Amino acid sequence: MTARLLLTRRIVQLLIGLFLYGIAIALMVRAGIGLSPWDVLAQGLSIKTGIAFGLVTNLVGVVVLAFWIPLRQRPGLGTILNVLLVGPSAQLGLTIIPQQTELWAQVLLFVAGLLLLAVATGLYIGPRLGPGPRDGLMTGLHARTGWPIWSVRTGIEVTVLVIGWFLGGNVGVGTLAFALLVGPLCSFTLPFFAIRLPQAAATTAQLEGELEGTAEQSAGLRDEQDAARFDVRDGILLESDAASRARSVERSRSPLVRAPQPDREPPAAGAGRPSRVIAAHWLDDRITGRVHGSARARGV
Repeated sequence: MTARLLLTRRIVQLLIGLFLYGIAIALMVRAGIGLSPWDVLAQGLSIKTGIAFGLVTNLVGVVVLAFWIPLRQRPGLGTILNVLLVGPSAQLGLTIIPQQTELWAQVLLFVAGLLLLAVATGLYIGPRLGPGPRDGLMTGLHARTGWPIWSVRTGIEVTVLVIGWFLGGNVGVGTLAFALLVGPLCSFTLPFFAIRLPQAAATTAQLEGELEGTAEQSAGLRDEQDAARFDVRDGILLESDAASRARSVERSRSPLVRAPQPDREPPAAGAGRPSRVIAAHWLDDRITGRVHGSARARGV
């Protein structure tokens, strides 16, 4: 795949992911049984101010992005597009999706929204063109303060949730379901939609740096076993602090601007491969025309 084609694929996948992310939020809003912490805040602000939910989502993203300035982080292309596109797509979804009042329909709509959000998360994180504004705030505070990333994330989300709840945002069983299920669901979609970058980067380091920004989005997964050390909340791939420190050394030695992508290197002869690795890169392999050796052996 040429450099131009690879970059085009990354941008197109990013745009599709952000659009579907907004639609997924709209599905869960119309379900009416609870939202994620940031969406509870946006809904509460919308109720109190009378401003459309989609526009409030945009404005919250801009305010959060402003906090990047003292953290000295530069947004990537994906960061800017996240601020601009998720709100309008969510508002479009709210326009065409009716509010549900029957419990069975509410549950069905929420499940559909949660599943779509997991797919959208994999799509927009896969290109590695910069984290969302909320994601970068968490990792930026972690980098500047040295606080464990789980405590930074928990502190921000609890604060946002409480404020949104007091403003009238919908906190319910869906909020709990979101917290419990979004991580496991995204652990499947993230590697599936991860774009494998070539060892010798086709695009220049300067261009990559401009597109990706300086905020940490996620460490690359070397193989599927590493996924056990990761957690996903609100579209951000997080790892343990110990794993993060270990990977920072690896990134410093890498000729690429960012960390290695999942399953980029072929396995050693006779090493064998977990079946999930083959499934995870099914889309990537079909687009690039690559097929794993173990897949050929099985006739896949």
